[in-house]
Amino acid sequence: MTTTKAGSNLYAEIDQDNIAWLHFDTQGSGTNVLSAAVLEDFYKQLLDMEARSPRGLVIVSDKPNGFIAGADVREFTRLENRAQALDAIQRGQAVFDRLAALPFPTVAVMHGFCLGGGLELALACRYRVARDDSATRLGLPEVRLGIHPGFGGSVRLTTLVGALGAMDLMLSGRTVDARTARRMGLVDHAVPQRHLKTAARALVLDPPFPHRPGRLQALSSHAWVRPLVAKLLHRRVAAKARPDHYPAPHALIELWLQHADQERAMMHAEAESVANLIVGPAAQNLIRVFLLQEQLKALGRDAVFHAEHVHVVGAGTMGGDIAAWCALRGIKVTLADQSPERIAPAIKRAYKLFRRRLKQPRLIQQAMDRLMPDHQGLGVERADVVIEAIFEDAEAKRSLFQSIEPRVRADTILATNTSSIPLKEISAVLDQPSRLVGLHFFNPVASMQLVEVVRDVSSDPEVVIRAIKFARQIDRLPLPVSSAPGFLVNRILMPYLLEAVELEHEGVPPREIDAQAVGFGMPMGPIELADTVGLDICLHVAEILGQHLDVAVPQRLRDLVLQGRLGRKSGQGFYRYKRGRPIKPRLPKGYRSDPTVTDRMVLRMLNEVVACLREEVVQEPDHLDAGMVYGTGFAPFRGGPLRYIETLGADTLLQRLQDLEQRFGQRFKPDAGWDVVSGFAKRETSGG
Repeated sequence: MTTTKAGSNLYAEIDQDNIAWLHFDTQGSGTNVLSAAVLEDFYKQLLDMEARSPRGLVIVSDKPNGFIAGADVREFTRLENRAQALDAIQRGQAVFDRLAALPFPTVAVMHGFCLGGGLELALACRYRVARDDSATRLGLPEVRLGIHPGFGGSVRLTTLVGALGAMDLMLSGRTVDARTARRMGLVDHAVPQRHLKTAARALVLDPPFPHRPGRLQALSSHAWVRPLVAKLLHRRVAAKARPDHYPAPHALIELWLQHADQERAMMHAEAESVANLIVGPAAQNLIRVFLLQEQLKALGRDAVFHAEHVHVVGAGTMGGDIAAWCALRGIKVTLADQSPERIAPAIKRAYKLFRRRLKQPRLIQQAMDRLMPDHQGLGVERADVVIEAIFEDAEAKRSLFQSIEPRVRADTILATNTSSIPLKEISAVLDQPSRLVGLHFFNPVASMQLVEVVRDVSSDPEVVIRAIKFARQIDRLPLPVSSAPGFLVNRILMPYLLEAVELEHEGVPPREIDAQAVGFGMPMGPIELADTVGLDICLHVAEILGQHLDVAVPQRLRDLVLQGRLGRKSGQGFYRYKRGRPIKPRLPKGYRSDPTVTDRMVLRMLNEVVACLREEVVQEPDHLDAGMVYGTGFAPFRGGPLRYIETLGADTLLQRLQDLEQRFGQRFKPDAGWDVVSGFAKRETSGG
């Protein structure tokens, strides 16, 4: 077997059957990414392969975590203008065009993550083989970065699987496993690890006719059908992504509508479209949000800690769902509460989660075996992490930890899932208060990525680092925050929710309040959000913040709770609910929108953002933006609240806040940190 190298990122081997095996192994990175340098090395190898004319080319990855994770997103932030962007995209297209034009069979062998540009590279091969296991995920998630496929992916995927399947994958940004990809026609074989090379070799030695979509799939791209399908796609996308907020999916639909029957024209238009999008504000902000996520993922990377056993106390919605998530992620979990009857509903919910996520009966049973009901609390003595998730009462939590501390190992992490109580109010009763941290999960646990890792002045830094590492072990985003009342997310979110309650009390229809918030870019309006969280929970958190931060709690909220109108869970809150869905009355005839509604809600939120920055609730300004995007869904296309302040200008927003203070009083008084917030907002960031 002979070996050749191009640069340091790829090397090729020619075996005894004259099959070339091209290995991707990006140097200095745990993941293969398609930087400009890697693409240049790849192009050189393709030229060499063309000259050697092997029997076939098989492309593999030497990285254990996956094939190719996509383009190097950091390079997107260095594009200064549209011309630079277009040149970079067209160079990438040229490389993949060269691969597609090779006169011998080409096979991509994929495992782990194969995303974005990585899948576009695989699509430029004649055949594709994927490893059949839960770790393999294939997708084109570019819409989440504010763009769409640009290296020929929109053209080749549509040709391969048909427009409906291709557009669904690209417009949603979702990933699929190997078996789903096989059913779609995206891959030719989905096989276990031990058969990957054999399957690839067979495709080279006895090449079948490449896959093409069936007649019905192909019909959706017919010139007469496309306008109808495009109209339907626009309508579906607009329900989740407004064109003025997220232009990329709508641009992709138009690209396909106009050029689907002319491959080269569509390739050219694809590059032009991505070049327009990638330098726009939505894409640049979404790219920043992605890089903020990468920052949080990198936290605790060097810490030496791995939890084998987690003990959760409290089998209510939060505690039960935390336990289920940990079991899903491969950890042995004991779940404690006062009786088996209290634990049973949590086990039932866990089974539904495992069935939805794991699908295969064997994997579902393994997860269920890891989750053990423990009403006697015996698991606490063997646990690496103990998570308290009982009701939000400081005295109850103190009593629990007092009883637990003597029973746990000296190196066990003690964590509370409190959403608003400062740690010192709980840790004061411990012999070693330094070992207590907060692990504040958000509801629903299975879909909310963020976990606030709360530290106090007395917290042991080593315990905090291990807690951060644990959050990464269970595939959550750790956000280190100080133990200020409400921490970061709830503290900033609560004034926004309370102002919405004030507006409703003044007579602004809840439907209008929610519509304006969604128009700003929030995923759900504050009235519906409060109903979803539970008005009793909102009231409890508001009262805790009110005690510490002089936040006035609207009487309207107290009245609804006293009436038993707790929101979705009781069937009525601000809205009435039918089958879990809110019934939103139409706006009164002739109703005129109040232009100050959005400002009142958003500026109270931004004022609290500035206060948290001034008080150093987070150590890094970037972490504040990440926390609000991943903890509340704060308009991702705006890049986070600090980026929003920078974009509109701190002076402009401060003036608006002062105007609101004159009209509505003390609750709009600008925080003292506004005079320095511009410096923080403009600080150079990795995403900037």
